[in-house]
Amino acid sequence: MIFSRNPARGSRILNGLALLGVSIVLCMAFVWQFAYDELPCPLCLLQRVAFILAGVGFLLNMRLGPSPMHYAMSIAASLGGMLASGRQVLLHIAPGDPGYGAPLLGLHFYTWAFIAFSAIIVFCVLMLSVDRKWGDSMLKKPVSALGVMVMALFFIATLANVGSTTLECGFGPCPDDPESYLLLGAPAAP
Repeated sequence: MIFSRNPARGSRILNGLALLGVSIVLCMAFVWQFAYDELPCPLCLLQRVAFILAGVGFLLNMRLGPSPMHYAMSIAASLGGMLASGRQVLLHIAPGDPGYGAPLLGLHFYTWAFIAFSAIIVFCVLMLSVDRKWGDSMLKKPVSALGVMVMALFFIATLANVGSTTLECGFGPCPDDPESYLLLGAPAAP
């Protein structure tokens, strides 16, 4: 098992994989936004924030060592994300409702988000049952190059999503059904 020889390294690897998963979700949502010209709605933006906060918990585990507080942060963020994505699922559950945005593999992003948040909670619960607090000794061990790359990918995905949200919403509330980027001006009339 990954924890048998070096538990701290195993924990760092598993948290790195979880952070990579969160980064992939953020990158996919960001790319999909431009590839299919679909601006995220306010509930979509809340889900992205929840993924970012869950990712921060994993990043802290990688950098500072596993801690119940870090896992609690990821769980709390995932519960918030489940509320936002669950609300969006319920908004579009009526027969004949096409949903918001194009589906991916038959499910809309908010449905996939609900599944991903559930998986994050299960992951955190399992890690809490096998992980130990390694304390400050983790700070003395450098993060691997691959770990640094995963952390950098997470930061880039986070900054890209924050930037596009600022362009979409400006510095006020986001529109319920966004059609253009507020700070880039109105689209030309057809």
